Amino acid sequence: MKFLPVIFALCTALCWGMYGPTIGNAQSKAWSPFKPYVFIGVAYLVLAIAGGLGGMALKGDSFSYSGEGFTPAKWGFLAGLLGALGALFLTSAMMTSKGNALLVMPIVFGGAVSVTALFSVWKLKDHDISPMLYVGIALVVVGVIVVARNTPHGHAPKKPAAESAESANAATPEAPADA
Repeated sequence: MKFLPVIFALCTALCWGMYGPTIGNAQSKAWSPFKPYVFIGVAYLVLAIAGGLGGMALKGDSFSYSGEGFTPAKWGFLAGLLGALGALFLTSAMMTSKGNALLVMPIVFGGAVSVTALFSVWKLKDHDISPMLYVGIALVVVGVIVVARNTPHGHAPKKPAAESAESANAATPEAPADA
Protein backbone atom coordinates (compact mmCIF):
# COMPACT_ATOMS: atom_id res chain seq x y z
CA MET A 1 0.00 0.00 0.00
CA LYS A 2 2.96 2.28 0.65
CA PHE A 3 3.88 2.25 -3.07
CA LEU A 4 0.30 2.65 -4.34
CA PRO A 5 0.56 6.46 -4.80
CA VAL A 6 3.80 5.98 -6.74
CA ILE A 7 2.17 3.33 -8.94
CA PHE A 8 -0.80 5.66 -9.61
CA ALA A 9 1.61 8.54 -10.36
CA LEU A 10 3.56 6.35 -12.80
CA CYS A 11 0.31 5.30 -14.48
CA THR A 12 -0.61 8.98 -14.81
CA ALA A 13 2.79 9.76 -16.32
CA LEU A 14 2.32 6.89 -18.77
CA CYS A 15 -1.17 8.06 -19.82
CA TRP A 16 -0.29 11.74 -20.04
CA GLY A 17 3.02 10.97 -21.73
CA MET A 18 1.09 9.15 -24.46
CA TYR A 19 -1.53 11.93 -24.62
CA GLY A 20 0.73 14.22 -26.68
CA PRO A 21 1.69 11.68 -29.35
CA THR A 22 -1.91 10.46 -29.50
CA ILE A 23 -3.39 13.93 -30.00
CA GLY A 24 -0.64 14.52 -32.56
CA ASN A 25 -2.16 11.67 -34.56
CA ALA A 26 -5.55 13.42 -34.51
CA GLN A 27 -4.40 16.07 -37.01
CA SER A 28 -6.01 16.48 -40.38
CA LYS A 29 -6.20 19.24 -42.95
CA ALA A 30 -9.89 18.35 -43.28
CA TRP A 31 -10.86 19.72 -39.85
CA SER A 32 -9.82 22.13 -37.13
CA PRO A 33 -7.82 21.02 -34.08
CA PHE A 34 -10.95 21.41 -32.01
CA LYS A 35 -12.86 18.49 -33.54
CA PRO A 36 -10.66 15.96 -31.68
CA TYR A 37 -10.85 18.20 -28.58
CA VAL A 38 -14.62 17.64 -28.44
CA PHE A 39 -13.98 13.92 -28.09
CA ILE A 40 -11.30 14.57 -25.48
CA GLY A 41 -14.07 16.30 -23.53
CA VAL A 42 -16.50 13.43 -24.06
CA ALA A 43 -13.87 10.97 -22.81
CA TYR A 44 -13.14 13.15 -19.75
CA LEU A 45 -16.85 13.48 -19.01
CA VAL A 46 -17.65 9.78 -19.33
CA LEU A 47 -14.59 8.60 -17.41
CA ALA A 48 -14.84 11.27 -14.71
CA ILE A 49 -18.51 10.61 -14.02
CA ALA A 50 -18.34 6.81 -14.22
CA GLY A 51 -15.02 6.63 -12.36
CA GLY A 52 -16.11 9.16 -9.73
CA LEU A 53 -19.44 7.48 -9.04
CA GLY A 54 -17.81 4.04 -9.02
CA GLY A 55 -15.09 5.19 -6.62
CA MET A 56 -17.66 6.86 -4.36
CA ALA A 57 -19.69 3.66 -4.28
CA LEU A 58 -16.62 1.56 -3.46
CA LYS A 59 -15.68 3.90 -0.60
CA GLY A 60 -19.27 3.99 0.72
CA ASP A 61 -19.40 7.76 0.17
CA SER A 62 -22.54 9.86 0.25
CA PHE A 63 -23.89 11.12 -3.07
CA SER A 64 -24.93 14.44 -1.49
CA TYR A 65 -23.11 17.61 -2.49
CA SER A 66 -24.80 19.99 -0.09
CA GLY A 67 -23.46 21.18 3.26
CA GLU A 68 -19.95 19.83 3.81
CA GLY A 69 -20.02 18.29 0.33
CA PHE A 70 -20.08 21.72 -1.33
CA THR A 71 -16.42 22.61 -0.65
CA PRO A 72 -14.99 19.46 -2.29
CA ALA A 73 -17.43 19.92 -5.18
CA LYS A 74 -16.29 23.54 -5.66
CA TRP A 75 -12.59 22.62 -5.62
CA GLY A 76 -13.25 19.58 -7.82
CA PHE A 77 -15.01 21.80 -10.36
CA LEU A 78 -12.10 24.27 -10.32
CA ALA A 79 -9.63 21.40 -10.78
CA GLY A 80 -11.74 20.13 -13.69
CA LEU A 81 -11.75 23.58 -15.28
CA LEU A 82 -7.97 23.80 -14.96
CA GLY A 83 -7.57 20.28 -16.37
CA ALA A 84 -9.88 20.99 -19.30
CA LEU A 85 -8.23 24.35 -19.98
CA GLY A 86 -4.84 22.62 -19.84
CA ALA A 87 -6.09 20.00 -22.31
CA LEU A 88 -7.31 22.82 -24.59
CA PHE A 89 -3.92 24.54 -24.44
CA LEU A 90 -2.12 21.24 -24.94
CA THR A 91 -4.30 20.40 -27.93
CA SER A 92 -3.64 23.86 -29.35
CA ALA A 93 0.11 23.48 -28.76
CA MET A 94 0.14 20.09 -30.45
CA MET A 95 -1.83 21.30 -33.45
CA THR A 96 0.15 24.52 -33.94
CA SER A 97 3.42 22.58 -33.62
CA LYS A 98 2.17 20.10 -36.25
CA GLY A 99 1.98 17.28 -33.70
CA ASN A 100 5.48 17.81 -32.34
CA ALA A 101 5.05 15.98 -29.02
CA LEU A 102 8.83 15.89 -28.70
CA LEU A 103 8.84 19.67 -28.24
CA VAL A 104 5.55 20.21 -26.42
CA MET A 105 5.42 17.40 -23.85
CA PRO A 106 8.74 18.11 -22.05
CA ILE A 107 7.71 21.77 -21.70
CA VAL A 108 4.28 20.79 -20.36
CA PHE A 109 5.52 18.30 -17.78
CA GLY A 110 8.66 20.17 -16.75
CA GLY A 111 6.56 23.31 -16.45
CA ALA A 112 3.85 21.52 -14.46
CA VAL A 113 6.37 20.30 -11.86
CA SER A 114 7.77 23.82 -11.50
CA VAL A 115 4.33 25.45 -11.23
CA THR A 116 3.34 22.96 -8.51
CA ALA A 117 6.50 23.77 -6.55
CA LEU A 118 6.04 27.54 -6.92
CA PHE A 119 2.38 27.26 -5.88
CA SER A 120 3.50 25.43 -2.73
CA VAL A 121 6.02 28.21 -2.01
CA TRP A 122 3.24 30.80 -2.36
CA LYS A 123 0.74 28.80 -0.30
CA LEU A 124 3.21 28.08 2.53
CA LYS A 125 4.54 31.64 2.82
CA ASP A 126 5.70 31.24 6.41
CA HIS A 127 8.03 28.29 5.70
CA ASP A 128 11.72 28.49 4.94
CA ILE A 129 12.35 27.62 1.31
CA SER A 130 15.56 25.85 0.42
CA PRO A 131 17.51 27.56 -2.37
CA MET A 132 17.88 24.07 -3.83
CA LEU A 133 14.24 24.33 -4.93
CA TYR A 134 15.24 27.07 -7.36
CA VAL A 135 18.26 25.05 -8.45
CA GLY A 136 15.87 22.17 -9.14
CA ILE A 137 13.56 24.39 -11.20
CA ALA A 138 16.56 25.62 -13.22
CA LEU A 139 17.58 21.99 -13.76
CA VAL A 140 14.05 21.20 -14.96
CA VAL A 141 14.40 23.97 -17.58
CA VAL A 142 17.77 22.58 -18.65
CA GLY A 143 16.31 19.06 -18.66
CA VAL A 144 13.39 20.13 -20.86
CA ILE A 145 15.81 21.64 -23.37
CA VAL A 146 18.11 18.59 -23.33
CA VAL A 147 15.19 16.15 -23.73
CA ALA A 148 13.48 18.18 -26.47
CA ARG A 149 16.70 18.65 -28.46
CA ASN A 150 17.90 15.05 -28.20
CA THR A 151 14.75 12.99 -28.60
CA PRO A 152 14.93 11.04 -31.89
CA HIS A 153 12.72 12.73 -34.47
CA GLY A 154 12.75 10.07 -37.19
CA HIS A 155 13.05 10.73 -40.89
CA ALA A 156 11.17 13.43 -42.72
CA PRO A 157 8.12 12.03 -44.52
CA LYS A 158 8.76 11.06 -48.14
CA LYS A 159 7.22 13.29 -50.79
CA PRO A 160 4.79 11.65 -53.20
CA ALA A 161 6.48 10.57 -56.47
CA ALA A 162 4.62 13.13 -58.63
CA GLU A 163 5.53 16.01 -56.30
CA SER A 164 9.22 15.06 -56.11
CA ALA A 165 9.42 14.72 -59.94
CA GLU A 166 7.88 18.19 -60.36
CA SER A 167 10.33 19.74 -57.91
CA ALA A 168 13.26 18.01 -59.63
CA ASN A 169 12.13 19.36 -63.03
CA ALA A 170 11.71 22.85 -61.57
CA ALA A 171 15.26 22.74 -60.20
CA THR A 172 16.76 21.66 -63.57
CA PRO A 173 17.08 24.54 -66.06
CA GLU A 174 15.50 23.97 -69.47
CA ALA A 175 17.91 23.47 -72.37
CA PRO A 176 17.72 26.21 -75.03
CA ALA A 177 15.42 25.29 -77.95
CA ASP A 178 18.03 26.03 -80.63
CA ALA A 179 20.85 24.01 -79.10
